[in-house]
Amino acid sequence: MRPRSICSRNCIACCYPEILPLAPQINYAIPIFDIAAMLVEIGLMLEWYLPDRDAVPSNAERGEFVGQWHDLLGKTAAVPKTWMLRDFHSPNLIWLSDRSGISRVGLIDFQDAVLGPAAYDLVSLLQDARIDVPEQIELTLLTRYIKARHATDNTFDPAGFAESYAIMSAQRNTRLLGTFARLNRRDGKPQYLRHQPRIWTYLTRSLAHPALAGIRGWYETHVPPPRLSRLA
Repeated sequence: MRPRSICSRNCIACCYPEILPLAPQINYAIPIFDIAAMLVEIGLMLEWYLPDRDAVPSNAERGEFVGQWHDLLGKTAAVPKTWMLRDFHSPNLIWLSDRSGISRVGLIDFQDAVLGPAAYDLVSLLQDARIDVPEQIELTLLTRYIKARHATDNTFDPAGFAESYAIMSAQRNTRLLGTFARLNRRDGKPQYLRHQPRIWTYLTRSLAHPALAGIRGWYETHVPPPRLSRLA
């Protein structure tokens, strides 16, 4: 079976196969990172982070949280989908000095790749959960990416991409706060808590976008910041 491409346009973000050959007569359809999957991930905020901060929401508050997120994530459902590695960040990027060009960047931990918004992996890179990325560097690189996309695809919408970037940032960082709380409480790995203040900073940046004004109010009312100060 011939791999099926996501689109027919010559753009750098979405012209990749969505069905890949694994072996003779065996093909793999890359899963779609849909609204249901995103909601499961942000549910980690309710199930792990908030209880860890002694802030258990009521059923009504939980319903409001999920409902607002469902509406917000609907905005990303219409954007073009591309390969999304989900963990495109420093621990999974390896410098291969014996190669040249883009091939010098090696990737690992891509087994959970899905089809989703191009903004997600850019968020993973520019808001690295394990190292500080100053806001000015993030904005400089985000602007450079947007200019490169627009230069190669005249249908690219910079404002729409910036909105998608903010939504994916808030979704990812909400998930990470819950994930790291779970790693501490369930798996006995407290070392992950030291990353929560950094993630909180990224989350605060993304919630400042006008498109997230509604959900920002919920966070301001119900979500306390992490306990621990950042460790060196």
